[in-house]
Amino acid sequence: MHLTLNHFLVLGAILFCIGLYGAIAKRNAIAVLMGIEVMLNAVNVTMVGFSYFNQVQPYAKYLTGQIFAIFIITVAAAEAAVALAMVIAIYRKRDTVDVGEINVLKF
Repeated sequence: MHLTLNHFLVLGAILFCIGLYGAIAKRNAIAVLMGIEVMLNAVNVTMVGFSYFNQVQPYAKYLTGQIFAIFIITVAAAEAAVALAMVIAIYRKRDTVDVGEINVLKF
């Protein structure tokens, strides 16, 4: 048995659903960030899958999916750094990381 594009797409969809559940259902800010990271990795899996199974002859030799995945990983790392800095600042001020109790942006 060898891998097909459907395997990559199903894996990406499952990972995206797990990440979406983690981002919506959890109340801890760190768990929400982890859910967003899982969703971004699901997009990476599908991009690499599409790039690997690309059959268009002039573009089959380019690694577009892998290049987009590297850009997504870079953006995700920057997003995680900024978000964790915000979580630490909110925790120092409010002593909680529960997203239901955080109302720092209100007047």
